[in-house]
Amino acid sequence: MRSPVLPLTWHLARSAGRRGLQSRLLAAGAAAVGAFVLLVMVAACLGSGARADRTAWRVPDAAPARAATAVQATTTTYVRHKPVTVVSLAQLPDRGPTPAPPGLSAFPRRGEVYLSPALAELVRELPARQLADRFPRPASYGTVGAAGLASPDELVAVIGRAPGDPAVSASAGSLGWYDEGQTARAGITGFAGDKPSLFTGADQQTALLGAVLLVVPVVVLAAAAGRLGAARREQRLAALRLAGATPRQILAMTAAEAAAVGAAGALAGALAYGALLPVLAEIPYGVGSWYTGELWVGLPWLAAVVLGVTVLLTVSAVTMLRRVAASPLGVAQQADPRRTRVIRLVLFAAALVYILQNTEGQLSNRRLIVLLALFYGVFWLFGPWVVDRLGRVAGRFARRPATLLAARRLSDDPRAAWRTVSGLVLAGFVAGFFSVTQLDIGFPEHPDQVAVVSQDAADARHTAAEARTLLDRAGVEARVGTVDDDDFSGSVLLGNAGVVARVSGGPAQIDTAITALTPAANGRLPVSQDYVSAPDATVTDRIATVSAATLILSFLVATASAGLTAAANVLDRRRVYGLLRLAGTPLKVLDRARVRETVLPLVVLAGGTTAMGVFGAYQLNKAAGATVDSSGALQLAVCVTAGALAMLAAIGASRPLLRRVTTNPAQTAD
Repeated sequence: MRSPVLPLTWHLARSAGRRGLQSRLLAAGAAAVGAFVLLVMVAACLGSGARADRTAWRVPDAAPARAATAVQATTTTYVRHKPVTVVSLAQLPDRGPTPAPPGLSAFPRRGEVYLSPALAELVRELPARQLADRFPRPASYGTVGAAGLASPDELVAVIGRAPGDPAVSASAGSLGWYDEGQTARAGITGFAGDKPSLFTGADQQTALLGAVLLVVPVVVLAAAAGRLGAARREQRLAALRLAGATPRQILAMTAAEAAAVGAAGALAGALAYGALLPVLAEIPYGVGSWYTGELWVGLPWLAAVVLGVTVLLTVSAVTMLRRVAASPLGVAQQADPRRTRVIRLVLFAAALVYILQNTEGQLSNRRLIVLLALFYGVFWLFGPWVVDRLGRVAGRFARRPATLLAARRLSDDPRAAWRTVSGLVLAGFVAGFFSVTQLDIGFPEHPDQVAVVSQDAADARHTAAEARTLLDRAGVEARVGTVDDDDFSGSVLLGNAGVVARVSGGPAQIDTAITALTPAANGRLPVSQDYVSAPDATVTDRIATVSAATLILSFLVATASAGLTAAANVLDRRRVYGLLRLAGTPLKVLDRARVRETVLPLVVLAGGTTAMGVFGAYQLNKAAGATVDSSGALQLAVCVTAGALAMLAAIGASRPLLRRVTTNPAQTAD
């Protein structure tokens, strides 16, 4: 016998009318937004990993001296505070040929210079004494192709050298761990390194952190989409259940309808992601914008996200029907207030103690992700319990009709009220964490200095006279000395031997000084404050970028979730609102009750999660020895204010819908 589930589901969907269609469109829109954001998150994580892999060839993978066929020396210089990676290559005599590095068609011969497109453009724009004179001057420059670059904006130069050239043979002094990832030299047989560049190595980790913090708001949005129109669906299916439909048929009908809506919305989000890939590729992160192919997640990931959003929306819709299957008469009479139990508080307290005990010391990425997931999970359980108790307390002390109505709604269905504010409540944790996190270790800086590293103090004194001559010839006003001089005891050389020039002027003069001192640097390019700050600045820059993106997306997703839930609540409660209007309740009172129903739990719960985020940031700052300034508190205040205003605006957007569903309530079908 043919199952009546699908025909009946189709019939009910067609007969739901305009309001039923509105609920489905809202649900599909939420699914589309969720799928789009998830795909962007996956693309950022995978693309960051691909970027890192494409820079690994620049860090020389040392080969045994007898087996080496070439010498590779990689160093980093800076122009206008941007890093320029310089890879010098020299083919060793009487050795086998060395394969071409990525992005080049052949191993570079002596005197050949290849520039990335962005660096070539910069060389044309800036005066030669600020940048071009740091490299050999060939008849024409070659181009480093995309295979050797992490980003179209990356500044990379590949230079062919003679084996005896100081750039590949000299052993200048070292700046210790500041050289790691910026300066290295080794004999090589090819370019199969597995260690990414300093400027791409941390990208994937920070992107993954942002993705973890964004997953929960997206899940909340998808879950809210599954519950859109839940009250009307419950009433309809309860009637079918009383008419003889089995629980399995009820669940199958709901699953079929939700899966169709979720799949349609998720596919729309996937199509939007594919169409907007060129736009997404222009968003800078780390070393710059993206190659479009780096952000393409591939069909398996695309299908997994579409399927995941569909399943999440379907499960969310099905879980709402437990009461229908167990007590259809209670649902039909709306006589089953949804209370919460104190076990939620116990589980939350236990999990919070566990998290606090495990945040001491160094946290691995996996451990951090587990603790964040645990925190989000237990807070999701804890939120409805707080809303329930808050509604009871507010109802006891209510002095105005709107407050009393809001309190009754909170205690009658705390889970629904929690779903409205949950996105912004959990986004408050992200705001508190990222706004206060400041990884400024506080090392002294010398932005006006350019230095040449030397082997020892005697070499530095000899180089100082040459440095003065070179700077005078370039027209740079500078005071030159060695680190042994009292005036230069604090310098960018961090106590290492060398010559220091204190340059008068802005970035252009600094760049000119670096170029002028290049011949005196014994094959190693001069260093500036940008060089010694790079290991810390790279991490803080990535965290700042991910922070801003995570905050913006979190609040946007939370606002969308709140707006959708608020609109759905109006549609679900139109019978209650209609009866209240018939009883003489002014529309203004109903609207104020809706707002207070959101504001009360939002103030209490969002304040709590924001405080927890601040505490987590404090722990991170403490572990890193970082300092916190007032800008973090100001940013937090701005984020909280903007989030609250966005939430109220989203709720206010459904005010016309409330007016429409309560117009002529005696004539409605309900």
